[in-house]
This record gives sequence, C-alpha cells and structure tokens, in this order.
Amino acid sequence: MQDNTFPFQKALIVGVNTNDDDAKFLEEVEELKSLALACEVEVLDVITQNRRFPDVNTYVGKGKIEEIKVAINALDIEVVLFNDELAPSQISNLQKLLDIQIFDRTYVILEIFKRRAKTKEAKLQVEIASLDYMLPRLVGLHQGLSRQRGTGGGFAHGRGAGETQLELDRRVTTNKIVQLREELSQITKLRKEQRSLRKKNEEKVVSLVGYTNSGKSSTLNAILKHSTALKKEVFEKDMLFATLETSTRSIELKNGAHFLLTDTVGFVNKLPHHLVESFKSTLEEVKESDLIIHVVDASNPSFIDQIATTNKVLEELDAKGIPVIYAFNKVDKVDGYFFIPQEYYPAITTSAKTDEGIGQLIKMIVEKVFDDYSSCTLLIPYKDTKDLEVIKQNAIDYEVTYNDEGSIFKGKVNKKITNIINKYQK
Repeated sequence: MQDNTFPFQKALIVGVNTNDDDAKFLEEVEELKSLALACEVEVLDVITQNRRFPDVNTYVGKGKIEEIKVAINALDIEVVLFNDELAPSQISNLQKLLDIQIFDRTYVILEIFKRRAKTKEAKLQVEIASLDYMLPRLVGLHQGLSRQRGTGGGFAHGRGAGETQLELDRRVTTNKIVQLREELSQITKLRKEQRSLRKKNEEKVVSLVGYTNSGKSSTLNAILKHSTALKKEVFEKDMLFATLETSTRSIELKNGAHFLLTDTVGFVNKLPHHLVESFKSTLEEVKESDLIIHVVDASNPSFIDQIATTNKVLEELDAKGIPVIYAFNKVDKVDGYFFIPQEYYPAITTSAKTDEGIGQLIKMIVEKVFDDYSSCTLLIPYKDTKDLEVIKQNAIDYEVTYNDEGSIFKGKVNKKITNIINKYQK
C-alpha cells in the first residue's frame, strides 16, 4: 500500500457532460476534485465538453485535446484526471497524444480505498478490485510508465519495464487475483458462519447504509451512547470513505430490546463495479439485515441524487424487500426547517452531532425490528421463576409486579415462546 507522504501534484480535470442536467454534472466534477484532494492531488483547472457520448478513441474531441495540451503546458500540469472510467484503448491513445500521466475516476476512487484499508479483509478486497481494473489496461499503463522510470514517487501506478513485460505482467496479475480471491473466500466463509450463528440465535440485525460522508459512523456512535452495552465507538471523521471496514456493535436498551448495529462502507457516484464486486462479501451483511437505516446528509443540496446512488448499489446487492428507515442526518447544518420528501417515509431528521432525533430513531428501529412481538399480561406462580426468566429474556418494554399469587408480567413477548406464554395468559 502506497504511503501518503509525497507532495501535492498538480492536476487537470477533464469531463464530458452527456446529459442536460448541468447541475448534476458540475456536482460530479466537484466531487472528483474532493476525491483528488483525498489523494493529495491539487486540481488547478477543469476542462469540460458537452457531447451525447464520449469519444470512443479519446474521450473528448480533437479540439479539446489541443485545449488540454495548452493547459498542461501553461499550468505545468503533472496528471490529467478524467471524470469517467476510461477504456484501455482510450488510456493508450490519450497517453500517446498528451505524453502525461492519465488517470480516470475509477482509479482515483481505488487509490483512496487503498489508503483507507486497514484490516486484512479490506486490503484484500481493494487489491482484487485494483488488479481487476488494471488487467485489461496494462498496455496503456506500460506506455505511460515507460516514460516515468527514474522519477520520484507520486500519484502513479508504480514503475514498470515497458511493453516487453506485458505478457508476463498479465500472467502474474491473473495468478495474483486467483490467489487473493482464495484468501478472501476463507474470510468470507467465516463471515457466513457468523451470520448463521446470529440467525440461529435469532439476533436482530440493523445495517447503516448511505453515501460516503453522510454520517453513518457518527450515527452508530450516537445510538451507542443510548446503549447499556460496552461502548466501543467506531472511527468517524469528516472525510470521504473514512470507513471501509464493516463494524458491528451490540445495542442493548433499558427496555430490554437488543439488536446488532452494523456500519458499512459508504457509496459514491459512479462507484467502480470492481469495488462493488470485491466488497460484496462485506456488503452481504446488508442483505441479512432485519432493517436498513439509510443515512442521508440533509445539508447536501444533492441529497436526492445521493439517495438514488445508494439505492442503485443496494439493488445491485439484491437487498430488496428489507424495510428501510431514512435518517436525514446533519440537520444542525441546515438553515431553517428541513422538509422530508413524502416518498422517503418512514423517515426522521437527525443530528448525530447534537443527538437530535437519535432517541426517536431508536424508537422507530425497535418498533420495526420487534414488530413480531405481541403484548400480553401473564400471571406466573413463584414456583415457576425459571419460566419468568425465559420470558424476560424474550421480551421488551416489560414490567414485573408482584401479588400473593405470583409475578405479574406485562410487556411485549417474542412469539417463539408461545407455548410458555399460553400457560400463564390471564
């Protein structure tokens, strides 16, 4: 994994706007600037072109190629970043024409993931995604790298010996992917065993999903503060893809409710398919959830597009049919009242920072995941204290009082112990 100590490199962004939504396109470009900054690359200028489709050979037209050349020379540009994923032939053609390092949006995102990965699983997932991305692009990359030999470190793919190594590199890369997938499969197997155990124990699982930097980790930590269980907070920071590892915490509430809360990797516009595929083993957690909390940055003007991006990835994961609560987070940053669009209900406004709405969110979670619990009043003789303990372990929102005949239990109970409940039903 490359370190982050190299100095800023000067970059130029090139983007093609293929639709009529100029605002959405400009948002994409601004996001790419943020992604570049996360890789310690400074964007000095942006060149855009309106086209129905990107040029199949060079992404932009010939006139724009000349404009890019002028900008490279005038601003002493060291790297050109393209707003879309480039085909191998486009990389090769552009490097011939521009004689400079070429990177696309996918590569930039992969680079961030490399830097953020901490656990063995995340590192394996990112490396597989990177190699899958690199494999068909080795020709173009070798042409670019052959001009880079002898230079210092930086925002680059690494050093290579040129096209003479192409076939060897393809074979080595393919073998490496097979090896890494085998390693990842062992970790995936362990995850499946853990999920099977949770199902066997009938543990409720709630997953936090959302756009990167929407506040998923902050929301988990805010909910954790309301828990009586051990409070081991997860890492949170105002940065893109701060969390790559899936973190699960046990939430135990005073009313007896207990569930597992899972924080997942954030999504982004044009999230590389390679990453979605590689992280599927981690994101399988979402498919096994009893409830999804879709965390949205209410302070972001493009929150509707961000919701759509996240929902698209959830569709790719085949996570349909799972109940969803939209948590519109960061309302402390919103001027005035925030109106939740009707199509996103059930929903709530929250601020993980100030704790606003977190208590109500927890109440909504409990109502959703424990909707199979039924209210009852039971009279349990004192000689049956063991049954009382079993009932309490499978109950929420309960209270126990006492009279001469025994313990009076009032609360919501899991239907799986109906045989015990029926013995004491009043």
